[in-house]
Amino acid sequence: MLTELAISDFAIVDQLSLEWDSGMTAITGETGAGKSILLGALGLCLGERADTGSVRHGCERADLSARFDVSALPGARAWLEARELPSEDCLLRRVVTRSGRSKAWINGLPATVSDLKALGSHLIEIHGQHAHQGLMREDTHLQLLDDFAGHHAAIEALAETYRDWRDAQQRLKRLSEDDDEIRARLQLLRYQVEELDQLSLAEGELDELETEQENLAHAEERLQEAQFAAQCCDGDEGGALPLLHQAVNRLSALPGSERGALADALSMLGDACIQVEEAGRELNHFASSVELDPERLAQVEQRLSEVHRIARKHQVPPEELVALHQRLSDELAELDGGDNDLDSLSAEVERLKQTWREQAEAVSKTRRKAAKRFGKEVQDQLAFLAMDKASFEVELTPRDTPSAEGLERARLLISANPGQPARPLTKVASGGELSRISLAIQVVAAQHSTIPSLVFDEVDVGVSGATAEVVGQLLRRLGSNGQVMTVTHLPQVAAQAHQHLHIAKQAEDDTTLTQMAVLDEAGRVGELARMLGGMKLTDQTLAHAREMLDASQRAHH
Repeated sequence: MLTELAISDFAIVDQLSLEWDSGMTAITGETGAGKSILLGALGLCLGERADTGSVRHGCERADLSARFDVSALPGARAWLEARELPSEDCLLRRVVTRSGRSKAWINGLPATVSDLKALGSHLIEIHGQHAHQGLMREDTHLQLLDDFAGHHAAIEALAETYRDWRDAQQRLKRLSEDDDEIRARLQLLRYQVEELDQLSLAEGELDELETEQENLAHAEERLQEAQFAAQCCDGDEGGALPLLHQAVNRLSALPGSERGALADALSMLGDACIQVEEAGRELNHFASSVELDPERLAQVEQRLSEVHRIARKHQVPPEELVALHQRLSDELAELDGGDNDLDSLSAEVERLKQTWREQAEAVSKTRRKAAKRFGKEVQDQLAFLAMDKASFEVELTPRDTPSAEGLERARLLISANPGQPARPLTKVASGGELSRISLAIQVVAAQHSTIPSLVFDEVDVGVSGATAEVVGQLLRRLGSNGQVMTVTHLPQVAAQAHQHLHIAKQAEDDTTLTQMAVLDEAGRVGELARMLGGMKLTDQTLAHAREMLDASQRAHH
């Protein structure tokens, strides 16, 4: 529940810190005193839109914070824990600058406005003073019933299935309209991919084929040249090695003195003999390793010819054929199956349609049961609000077309007088009746809420007298099980509260400020007297106020 609300430089509030208790708290004050400021500050902490008017005149920023006890709120604790935020307590803070920009924090860590809204939905419910206006729009009635039924997970699943079904229908329609073009493309892709499958060119194979072709094509030439070079080194006729040996032998036969002068030449000739002999052996070895394989050469040249032919056909360089094969195969797989296959997509549309139908029928069954319970509980509250002759019900009518909301529409029907048929609420309810009906509906909704903190902003508008006292009793009953804050102009309602918060404007030195304070018993009597008789308080008015407060509090003990 809400335990503390702190306001700084907001609207016409300079500094204010309020502690809140469980039970029912009445919030009163003269018109324009600033009751809306209190709810506005709370709303900003819960993620409502900020504007430049939020900041008090002459100040740079407004600073607002709301602290909640979340020990009895598993939804809020789970939200905090899922984001690794402390979950023992919950502090929402919002700072709004004069330019209209704002920053937000949750338990001291930066957060977005969307985070405040999401977490706020687990913390508190606000029932606005214009809630009855929403009842005049029949499109809100189904939402009201679904909230009462509490089958939100089923409603979300139904809406998601409907969206998937609609998307699949749209894809099927587009594919059907483009069917001829797609079939032609599929036929071409199948032919092209089959041709490339048959070619089955591997990554890097082209480079290997070109290298092998070059080697095979020049093998005979390399063999001839190597053999010729080997003959030049060690051939019987004119080979270098025999001639070198002759030169060495003849020089070695010279007299010693002359041979000594040629020692260096003889050494180099000896080395040359060795080098030429080794070169001849290497050339002979190379020649013996050269293979002449005209059959393999023909195969390689045929393979290269086929590769180049397919490349020309697809108007791509031969080295890009492997990548082209992959792209065309991927496109074929995409068009030839899954979401782009007419048969499988048609089957998917039918499957989603059947799933939607089953989910919608399950939701309808829950709605029919909830409609009966909702109608009875609202009628019981109406009887408590002096409309005991009224008959209230929820009418469910089939929709003409499928919808994300299911198979039916909902309308609230009421018969204000016995013997008259129930008619749509929007056509028969007077202003006062509508206020009481709205209050009865909100009370029923609050009784089924899992959130114990509720704010009612002038929901008692349009009622008076004994009915106003009953309204107070209803709100106090709700507060007995949690926390209820109600803004009211009715003393009969305020007198029922466990606590009473008074809001007043005060002018100081050309500055208007709002002050808020929890009233003690004497203060409550004075405020009730003002609400009963205006600003001029008489002994009779004060006595009446004292009697009203004592009677209201005794009734609950």
